[in-house]
Amino acid sequence: MKVVAFTRAEQGTGASRRLRTAGMTPGIVYGGKGEPTPIKLDHNALFHALRREAFHASILDMEIDGKTEKVLLRDYQMHAFKPIVMHVDFQRVSADQPIHVKVPLHFVNEENSVAVKSSGGTIHHAVSELDITCLPGDLPEYIEVDLAGLDVGHTIHLSDLSLPRGVTATSGDPAMAIASASVPSAAPAEAAAPAPEASSEEAPKKDE
Repeated sequence: MKVVAFTRAEQGTGASRRLRTAGMTPGIVYGGKGEPTPIKLDHNALFHALRREAFHASILDMEIDGKTEKVLLRDYQMHAFKPIVMHVDFQRVSADQPIHVKVPLHFVNEENSVAVKSSGGTIHHAVSELDITCLPGDLPEYIEVDLAGLDVGHTIHLSDLSLPRGVTATSGDPAMAIASASVPSAAPAEAAAPAPEASSEEAPKKDE
């Protein structure tokens, strides 16, 4: 995936404000063997790229003033209530240096799982992404979690996942829950029938 950026000499809050007014987003590229480089990117192109899942977990080809280098999106800040990207950070990567990144989990076969089809159960996704380390060339866009065999009362743990070649999970806990299945709570019991109303006629008094 390609990203086009330009170096920027403008620094400071006022300069960043002027960039945003001109339809650009300030950012920075750091890491690797190079010095931190202030950059600017077309805001609309960046905004739409950020809506793509792959943009967050892929090695990107960033062209800066005609020179291309490999980078990874590390952080971005949005305006508090406007659809404006305020700032974005990228990290340079080297082919022979492991990276630490979060990748999304894709849950498949949920509607065909044993829990849903046989028991009318529901499946809970305990996490939506996973911390991993790998070389840049081994970075997956996502990790698939197959729910087909999941039954009610059972849990899929981190140790049950089939990670791609060269990928290591960094949670440190093989027993971490990824997904589980349970039967929905029973409907509330019907309200008890109201007690019969007392007779409006008073009982006759006994003669003294």
